Amino acid sequence: MLTKKQRDLLLFIHERLQETDVPPSFEEMKDALGLKSKSGIHRLISGLEERGYIERLPHRARALEIKRLPENMQRETSIAESATTNNITEFPNASPSGQAMPANMDAVPLYGKIAAGTPIEAIQHESDTIPLPPGMISGSGEHYALTIEGDSMVNAGIHNEDTVIIKRCDTAENGAIIVALVDDQEATLKTLRRAGGKIVLEPENEDYEPRVLEPERVKIQGRLVGLLRSYH
Repeated sequence: MLTKKQRDLLLFIHERLQETDVPPSFEEMKDALGLKSKSGIHRLISGLEERGYIERLPHRARALEIKRLPENMQRETSIAESATTNNITEFPNASPSGQAMPANMDAVPLYGKIAAGTPIEAIQHESDTIPLPPGMISGSGEHYALTIEGDSMVNAGIHNEDTVIIKRCDTAENGAIIVALVDDQEATLKTLRRAGGKIVLEPENEDYEPRVLEPERVKIQGRLVGLLRSYH
């Protein structure tokens, strides 16, 4: 697993290569990450290279190649790319339900807030309806939306006040981001892991600790399939 600084640097290099096809300089990397010296960048680059995320190309100055991205970062990148093709909907100065919805748009119920940090009471009541861009929901099944409260999933590209789109299900594979109901009263959004007969609800932020629980204490109520973000 990458540290936050390693992840931030990898994303910065990836974005720069996408924009200009030229890797950033070590000075630019240092400034972007708020580090005091370039020696910290050298250590981060070495760590990413050892883990197989980047490769330094020989005989070329500041030449770096992205070899792979973490799964969650790929998801975050695809979300960002979808924004440029109108797959992220903004609702300036109005609530979603207050607008006339185009005929070709889907709609899902918005159930309220869910914690992406400390768990809060389970969400049970529909409070609104939110329109979605065409094609954002694929396949059959019931979907719903939740508003994120907290920052424990930021390394997966999920920020406070984002709206996540959830497909209702009661099972999910390791590594899926799920809505978990704990002890029939707490709902939280976390990455699902299974280890030693236990369920691990893993945050995507180094400031939070994973929760290790007996399987009977956890009910899966859905998995993440999309994200909406409003820019103010």
